[in-house]
Amino acid sequence: MLEYGRFKYFIILAVVLLSVLYALPNIYPQDPSVQVTANRGYEVGPELQKQVEATLAEAGVVPKSVEIEEDGELLVRLNDVIAQTKASDAISAAVGDNFVVALNLASTEPEWLGKIGARRMLMGLDLQGGVHFLMQVDRKAALDKRFDAYAEDLRVLLRDNRVRYQSVERRADDSIVATLATPEAAAQARDLAARDMPTLRMDVEGNTLAMHVPDSEIQQITSDAIEQNVGTLRNRINELGVAEPIIQRQGSERVVVQLPGVQDTAQAKRILGATATLEYRGVVDANAYEARDSGLVPPEGKLFFRKEIGPDGKPIPIILNKRVIATGDQLVDARSGYDQQTGTPMVSVRLNGIGGQRMFDFTSENVGKPMAVVYVERVPEVTTGPDGEEVRITRTREQVISVATINGVFGKEFQTTGLESPKEAADLALLLRAGALAAPMDFVEQRVVGPSLGKENVERGMTAVLYSFGFALVFFLVYYRMFGVVTCVALLLNLLMVVAVMSFLGATLTLPGLAGIALTVGMSVDANVLINERIREELRAGVPPKAAIAAGYDKASGTIADANLTAILAGVALFAFGTGPVKGFAVSMIAGIVTSMYTAVSVSRGLATLIYGHRRKLKSVAI
Repeated sequence: MLEYGRFKYFIILAVVLLSVLYALPNIYPQDPSVQVTANRGYEVGPELQKQVEATLAEAGVVPKSVEIEEDGELLVRLNDVIAQTKASDAISAAVGDNFVVALNLASTEPEWLGKIGARRMLMGLDLQGGVHFLMQVDRKAALDKRFDAYAEDLRVLLRDNRVRYQSVERRADDSIVATLATPEAAAQARDLAARDMPTLRMDVEGNTLAMHVPDSEIQQITSDAIEQNVGTLRNRINELGVAEPIIQRQGSERVVVQLPGVQDTAQAKRILGATATLEYRGVVDANAYEARDSGLVPPEGKLFFRKEIGPDGKPIPIILNKRVIATGDQLVDARSGYDQQTGTPMVSVRLNGIGGQRMFDFTSENVGKPMAVVYVERVPEVTTGPDGEEVRITRTREQVISVATINGVFGKEFQTTGLESPKEAADLALLLRAGALAAPMDFVEQRVVGPSLGKENVERGMTAVLYSFGFALVFFLVYYRMFGVVTCVALLLNLLMVVAVMSFLGATLTLPGLAGIALTVGMSVDANVLINERIREELRAGVPPKAAIAAGYDKASGTIADANLTAILAGVALFAFGTGPVKGFAVSMIAGIVTSMYTAVSVSRGLATLIYGHRRKLKSVAI
């Protein structure tokens, strides 16, 4: 008989309500906006807000609002993209390098929707656009980093093998010159260096060893830096949770990064461009104030400054050893949290074997002595040259964030404290965990990009989906009459559920994703055709109407399940092994198939039972 349990109707009602609720954020438009975030050592406050408002008034830009958000960021909402670009340029010039100014799309949905986890479905670059970054690798910095590493490796090699030397330094011609105690020591050093660094060319003259880096090695260093940076950027973007990013190399020194549907572009810009890392150094016992005032620093030391302010109103100076104990490059894992004793933000660090051994050796020999943690951040700047052209330079900020006494011996695992806020600790842990950039990168270009396939292609894609849906509805209404109405309602609910599921999962809808939705509409139609034709067969065989409807759903359900499960497996394979647009297609197809199975079999049966079931006497069925 044609029956449908009441609890199943409650399930359908709950599904419909949840689908409406989680699809609701998509009807609220987004405001083009400019987001201002403070760099380390600065903060967003009422003074900055007044400065931004005055700057916008001077530039002739009328904002919707200028507000400080709960997370401490200044958000300027604007009426259109043209005003957004104009406001961004004006604010960037006014606030300088102390703040990060980034383009954004601010949500306008009610706050209560966000509290229940309802959020807007992200659109891909080919539908909504996103943020486009063109980043250039600093080739000189990459070479400097590698040459400094060669010099340090040579020092360690000579010390470990007890070869007496006077100095190891890098010359202006990019050669590394070691001055040994005797000619015999120079020859021994050459043999050791040739064994451990075979790619370098060695020349010995008297007690001097000169190591030269071949051109082929220089080209390889640059290429490796680009490839490592691409991988590191991909790791950082994965940490940000951006769906379907585009990260690709452009030319010999540039990388293109496209982030579709990004909400917090300020954080993206800060995380992508940052080269922040930590250095652990020993403290040199010397008068830092005298060294600061006179400029005379001990040979083994380097002058740094702490973040604390001294009695003279200036940062407290401190002299640290030139030799770095361990760096963020040797890090295996980093997690942010709170120090159990002081309750202040901290980063729990775990080093690799080499870094852990160096830390163990240093702490073993220096128990009771201080060790400093240096926060190193590279900040790109743009200045105007003598000829009026923009010149990009880089300023390195080095600040001692913590000086602590070594109370005991430790190696791979320890904690770093002295951070200003939980957000700074979380960002630093993310940077260290994602990996250090092999070479610093500058933002050459930043813009919000429109549809990559063009407005015409986007409109055609949307039109294709609407027409495929419209044709299915018209066909069912004409061909299956009352059961056509049942099918149309099920199809409409299916589309609503697809939007709700993709919004809830935070999936990114792309143009191939629209094709996947159109495909699922067709598959849902196929399921309803099977059910309706099975009911017709039962009626032709002389089965009573109610029994024919029940038999049609029962006998077609198995076939529908088999067909859809195989399609889901294909979608899973596409998602697992595909990239970019292929994944977008797979996500929308899988979501559409799952929802279409429920609506075609369960929802349509509930509607049919509601119309024809219960105690009604049927002589015929309009199908």
